Amino acid sequence: MPPAYNVALMTTHAAAPAVPPLDQHPWSVRDSADLYRVEAWANGYFRINQRGHVAATPAQGIEIDLHDVVTGLRERAIHAPVLLRFTDILAHRLGAIREAFVSAMKENAYRGDYRPVYPIKVNQQHQVVAELADVGHDLGFGLEVGSKPELLAVMAMTTPTPDQLIICNGFKDARYIEAVILATKLGRSIIPVVENELELRLVIDCANRYGIRPNIGVRAKLSSSGDGRWRDSAGSRSKFGLFTSELLDMVDTLREHNLLDCLTLLHCHNGSQVQNIRNIKDAITELTHIYVELKRLGAGLTTLDIGGGLGVDYTGEQANQFSSMNYTLEEFASDVVYRIRSVCDTAEVEHPTVVTECGRAMVAYSSVLVFDVLGSTGPRRFRQPPEIARFHEGPLEDLPQPIIDLQEAYNDVADNRLLECYHDAQQARDQALTLFSLGYLTLPQRALAERLFWATCFRIREVRDRTGEEIEELASLDLILSDVYFANFSLFQSLPDTWAIDQMFPVMPIHRLQEEPTVQAILADITCDSDGKIDRFIADGKPDRTLRMHALDGKPYYLGVFLVGAYQETLGDLHNLFGDVHAVHIRLEDGQWCIEDVVKGDTAGEVLAYVQHDTARLKSMMQRDCERAVRAGRLSVDEARVLTRFYESGLDGYTYLEPPDAP
Repeated sequence: MPPAYNVALMTTHAAAPAVPPLDQHPWSVRDSADLYRVEAWANGYFRINQRGHVAATPAQGIEIDLHDVVTGLRERAIHAPVLLRFTDILAHRLGAIREAFVSAMKENAYRGDYRPVYPIKVNQQHQVVAELADVGHDLGFGLEVGSKPELLAVMAMTTPTPDQLIICNGFKDARYIEAVILATKLGRSIIPVVENELELRLVIDCANRYGIRPNIGVRAKLSSSGDGRWRDSAGSRSKFGLFTSELLDMVDTLREHNLLDCLTLLHCHNGSQVQNIRNIKDAITELTHIYVELKRLGAGLTTLDIGGGLGVDYTGEQANQFSSMNYTLEEFASDVVYRIRSVCDTAEVEHPTVVTECGRAMVAYSSVLVFDVLGSTGPRRFRQPPEIARFHEGPLEDLPQPIIDLQEAYNDVADNRLLECYHDAQQARDQALTLFSLGYLTLPQRALAERLFWATCFRIREVRDRTGEEIEELASLDLILSDVYFANFSLFQSLPDTWAIDQMFPVMPIHRLQEEPTVQAILADITCDSDGKIDRFIADGKPDRTLRMHALDGKPYYLGVFLVGAYQETLGDLHNLFGDVHAVHIRLEDGQWCIEDVVKGDTAGEVLAYVQHDTARLKSMMQRDCERAVRAGRLSVDEARVLTRFYESGLDGYTYLEPPDAP
């Protein structure tokens, strides 16, 4: 005789509404702030307001509601996905970095100056660089370039501010160096950083040819190792810089040409996103010792460029781990200044001007990517046991054994049998799939087996959560039972570091935060690539494999990815020909936010042109094909007009999906 069937399996059940225990307070925005750890990673630039919306807080007492901004943009026919850039946050970051070093220098009785520069490789978008050049000039900020195109951009942008420091890193050819030397004659405050012996020879030749004594920099290759994801970019195996013996050869060469006093800047590369302050201390100490030794040999050094390295705490952990860092901006500045001062004082050398290239820390906080959720899929709809009569005709005794075993596993779920029931359900599900592959199970029976398996898993997780029992193998249920939310963006275009180096960014809904999020889900983008997903989210401790979100209700649901101002736009690619998203610059004016600038995202025609498609020819080919179809009677004239109009408007339209009411 088959086992007795639970009546629950014979009827359809609706999920009972969740009733919070008497000792649990109703969900609040405070709970959402704790859940998404906003205060840990936001650094004071974002908060959740009483409306349950995320707000940017670029100035004391003033907030910019992100949902209001996105809604206002939609009314202006600017649809998600959209990149929001907050110019006031950018300006505040520049001021905060400068203030940290000024305070550290005052505290340490440091007698040198501070000249930060922005490496434009971090985000080369014109509006960002122009804002940095404009606001930064008054704060003493300069610009750093690492290629010929970047040099061309910066040379023109500094026309009204010729005193703005320009540091030239990276490999250089003869024409590049010639342009730098001539820019010096033009009045620019520009320093080429020598990376190898050939560049030194080119600098000397150009200086002699044009009769100028230029400021020259050199990058030293430190023995101090890097740290974190980019640890191999520093140390003796780093890509750039001169070994100690090569530095001595350079001193001899410059002395031979009576240019040793022109060697005014010493540079190093300490890595990017350095997560451990100890590595920074070691590198600065070594670099300063090299500085004082070169001074002793007669070099005209006045400036010490410590490169970048200042991290951004993306996860809010303040820990020595990837995507975080175990120090603050103030500690970074204090340690840098103290180490330089200590070494220089011991050697009785004047304190140098300190240059930093902390681009990530300057721009990361200022940009937020906002996109809408298009829909979802997942087993959540199968959390209740199925009605067997829908899937099986005939006596229950005729059910295949794996289905009977699955029903038993569901019925047997209890506090002390969770793992056993999970194993039983897995085995029965696998047996059912094998029988189906051999032709012994019908498609409805397979569907019944799947429904029973999912219902059993949900029941096991429910009991696990209620009892608080911690079983390592059952921890995977959260991911197995999670939904997939389809998000209207391209990971490869807008968040390439998530895919390429497992960079973590804060992700959360930007509204409905006064409601409890009840759905555990991962995010999938709209590219046709299985890697186009986000399934690691910041948490207290190790990353969560799912993100708690709200159930979709047919209304627009927006998510934000924060701290994306560094590198993401420049590194993004055209996977599936999804182009740049709209970028909107938001600025405070008279205490209110206003749209300062809108940079429209790529059209389909533009991205096709990037990969050498002639859009005019494509349009002509499509029109001719429609005409042939009309003549052959396969399309009516009206149908051909509709298809042609779709094709032409598609070429001129956004590469991302737009709502039905979009123009």
